[in-house]
Amino acid sequence: MGMLVGATRSVVSEMNVVPLIDILLVLLVIFMIIPAYSVGEKALVPEPSMAKDSLPPIDVVVIQVLADGTLKINQEPVAFVQLASRIEEIFKQRASHVAFIRGDQPVEFGVVAKVIDVMHTSGIVSVGLLTSDLEKSF
Repeated sequence: MGMLVGATRSVVSEMNVVPLIDILLVLLVIFMIIPAYSVGEKALVPEPSMAKDSLPPIDVVVIQVLADGTLKINQEPVAFVQLASRIEEIFKQRASHVAFIRGDQPVEFGVVAKVIDVMHTSGIVSVGLLTSDLEKSF
């Protein structure tokens, strides 16, 4: 707070706002910089198709693990020992290396985990898990 003493012997007080402006400018700079450094996890959310009768697009690769332990890639049976070579053959000409895996209800997760491991070693960077609720949206 500043004071002016004039010749008239009256006291006039004025508020010094310079420190308040300095604080506000510092806070403005801080809040402008904070969003640039906040990086979160990227999430790909599946979007249901508009038509209920349509099938999944042809370029989607779905690996099914059936209850008896057999595997299918887009409804074509494949042996577990041939899975890696078949995946590499499918994704050789594709730009995106994204595939989905679907397991039947009584399948143990250990079997699904082995298939996911084979998929990662074959070069698939993103593996999605299909659930029955998600398939109903197709």
